[in-house]
Amino acid sequence: MRSRFIKEEIHYTGEQLQSLFAYDTFAVAGDSIVAFIGAYDVSLREIVDLEDLKTSKRLVSAKMIHFIAEHFDVDLEKAILRQYLLIMIIKELLNEKMANLKITRNGTDLQDNDAKLVVSTATASPVSSLVHVGVNIVAQADSPVKTKGLADYKIEPVAFASEVMDRYTKEIDKVGQARCRIRWVE
Repeated sequence: MRSRFIKEEIHYTGEQLQSLFAYDTFAVAGDSIVAFIGAYDVSLREIVDLEDLKTSKRLVSAKMIHFIAEHFDVDLEKAILRQYLLIMIIKELLNEKMANLKITRNGTDLQDNDAKLVVSTATASPVSSLVHVGVNIVAQADSPVKTKGLADYKIEPVAFASEVMDRYTKEIDKVGQARCRIRWVE
């Protein structure tokens, strides 16, 4: 499992959620997680969650940290479980950094009371499974839902992204190691 923080700003449009994005764009081959900072504006054509599409929920954000994880297995259930893992790592890190505040999780949503902090989705392609999580850096004033971002908590985004990716890769590696040391039963 490889990780890389991308220093260039990238406007996330949903088109980045595709097979081999990390390899084609940044030469990161194999199972990976990459992170970058940029705006978030996904057209209805690029939305993969049909519930969001039905309600025409189109969210935008001026500045987010985007995480894209890719695993070379085509198992949507595993991708969704990895999405949950990544969300829980982000929640855990936020709560560690803000001892007097409690971020809560409802499915794949993270909230500070009624303010939303993340967007996320998981999908599969013919060759891999993919997860995208975007964490607000700044709150979006004109959003249809109340939002907060890392700036509200004085959390430095690059260091935060690096810590999230480090924890994610370690957890995925631990799963792989556990799988290799368990004997089968008859």
